[in-house]
Amino acid sequence: MIDSRALREALINAIVHNDYSKEVAPVIEIYSDRLSITSYGGLIEGLSVEEFFSGRSMPRNRELMRIFRDLNLVEHLGSGLNRILQVYDKGIFRLSENFLEVAFPFSKEYLSLTPQVTPQVKRLLESLSEEMTRTQIQDFLGLKDKKNFQDKYLSPALVEGLIEMTVPDKPKSSNQGYRLSSKGAELKRLLGDL
Repeated sequence: MIDSRALREALINAIVHNDYSKEVAPVIEIYSDRLSITSYGGLIEGLSVEEFFSGRSMPRNRELMRIFRDLNLVEHLGSGLNRILQVYDKGIFRLSENFLEVAFPFSKEYLSLTPQVTPQVKRLLESLSEEMTRTQIQDFLGLKDKKNFQDKYLSPALVEGLIEMTVPDKPKSSNQGYRLSSKGAELKRLLGDL
């Protein structure tokens, strides 16, 4: 979904460089298309936007920086921003007088997997770990209405290619079962990581 090294750097930077004097903690928000990390304090006084983007570092919290350095989580070189900019452009940063936000867009591959994932389809994906019949899935989910299950769960998942029939040549077969497709298995894994 997001480059892990860049995300790690942005998260550590938000914690280490946040201005805690107003008791405002960094905020992490997850949207349908991005993950946003916002820290309070804007750029530290004396650091220009140009210097910020060139990787210059002025620690706001020296003791916190020392602890993170002792744990080998940071260096004192300002190289974290350069790691982020190796993968993303400057457009992911929003700087203001009081806040610094980094908004990581989700990868196109991830977004292509999630166009029509309703809460019902998500529940269906979470319930499938092996081949199951319609009745078994409905029982597992505690659903009684066959039409509702067909319209809200099964059909949308089939249309999106997230599940597949075990007997595709005979859709109405009494032996019909359903299993996750490779796309559905990947989406289930991604949804579990959120």
